[in-house]
Amino acid sequence: MSELLGRRAPASSPTGRTAAPAWVVLAAVCAGQFLVVLDVSVVNVALPSMRTALGLGDSGQQWVVNAYALTFAGFLLLGGRAADLFGRKRTFLVGLGLFTAASLAGGLAQDGWMLISARAVQGLGSAVLAPTTLSILTTSFPEGAERTRAIGTWTAVGAGGGAAGGLVGGVLTDYLSWRWVLLVNVPVGALVLVVATLCLTESRAERARRLDVPGAVLVTAGVAGLAYGIAQSESYGWTSARSLLPLAAGAVLLAGFTLVEARTAAPLMPLRLLRVRSVSAANTVLLGCGAATFSTWYFLSLYMQNVLGWSPVRAGVSFLPHTVAIIVGSKLAPRLMGRTDARLVGAAGGVLSAAGLAWQSTLTVHGTFAGTILGPGVLTMFGAGLLMTPIAAAATSGVSMGEQGVVSGLLNTSRQLGGALGLTILATAAADRFASRHSHGADTAHALTSGYGLAFLIGAAFLAAATCLIALLPNPTPKPA
Repeated sequence: MSELLGRRAPASSPTGRTAAPAWVVLAAVCAGQFLVVLDVSVVNVALPSMRTALGLGDSGQQWVVNAYALTFAGFLLLGGRAADLFGRKRTFLVGLGLFTAASLAGGLAQDGWMLISARAVQGLGSAVLAPTTLSILTTSFPEGAERTRAIGTWTAVGAGGGAAGGLVGGVLTDYLSWRWVLLVNVPVGALVLVVATLCLTESRAERARRLDVPGAVLVTAGVAGLAYGIAQSESYGWTSARSLLPLAAGAVLLAGFTLVEARTAAPLMPLRLLRVRSVSAANTVLLGCGAATFSTWYFLSLYMQNVLGWSPVRAGVSFLPHTVAIIVGSKLAPRLMGRTDARLVGAAGGVLSAAGLAWQSTLTVHGTFAGTILGPGVLTMFGAGLLMTPIAAAATSGVSMGEQGVVSGLLNTSRQLGGALGLTILATAAADRFASRHSHGADTAHALTSGYGLAFLIGAAFLAAATCLIALLPNPTPKPA
């Protein structure tokens, strides 16, 4: 990030204010992205404590995760377009304010439904905030090496937030309370709100402030329907009416969304963007990557606590090398992209990450930190760091400034839907393997370990398939600054 220090971001300001230094813009949006991604994984280590304190059953425990994922996925496109039309700074502040308020409500929850409801509102705030962070970057830094470095930092901080979630959640749960995995967002969110209000300048698309309301309603309901059906399939199976009905409804609503977008003068999601190879290919890759990597920390947290018997704080501290590895990979990627085909960088990251997941699938009931957690975890996360920056850079290259928000929302939607689908498939496979092994006489620890191992192996297959699709991406190798 040293190359960006002292420079001023070229974002325009309708008020005539001088743009803030580039590092301030970068720090503010990265802090927002860190909070969003942190809350995807921070509750994983705290789930057993939440279950005990609030009397959550198996389904309630899963819905603490799903409630966030559902609203996050459902409103991402709307959040991205709102940033383009109503102002990126304003949308950033609204999303962060909503997220912070919901974190306070969740931390003070006295019943399971209160916690789940707060997590749903958190997801809504994240859906508004997440695409705005990337669109602020892509409209504040010119396309090329400077933007790639900024995206690399954004990727590192966001990915580090996901990896740090286990550490933060473990320390807070063990030494304070599970409530602090949510309450910790409040002072951080308030500080970022103040900094963003004072330092960010406003920017928006140069077009009339008109929102495609029918398209927004259809895509939000459609994506939420798909995500809900995916979540229900974990408990009731893919052939159950509880799963099939919302899946079918979601598909019908998305088909209606496509028809509306093809005929409206100011669409929420211009369909021509899907004909841009960089956008369509990157979203397909992200769908597969999300399916593979989203559940890594979820299953590792359960394995360390349920099988190895580790405390929440020990499990959390064990994720620290994951955080370092993904940050190193994300910061190394832009340098490599300046020297070679960016697709090779992404493909190398995908191969390393898939190999790490395959190694992780060999875990045993007598696993050790070095051989079971550290080795495969560092390989997986270092590869993921190398993989994500080329994909984000490719997807946003060649897209007009006025459509950066919706493209960012689409990228996040693909990642979230892939994550929800992957978690459901992997959790179902793990549960089936556990039931089978347990019914044949295996004790609980061995049956659980076998299930977790299968989940990691399927994740490796997903990631390998996604890596093959990187060949479809154009080369976003940055021009020399």
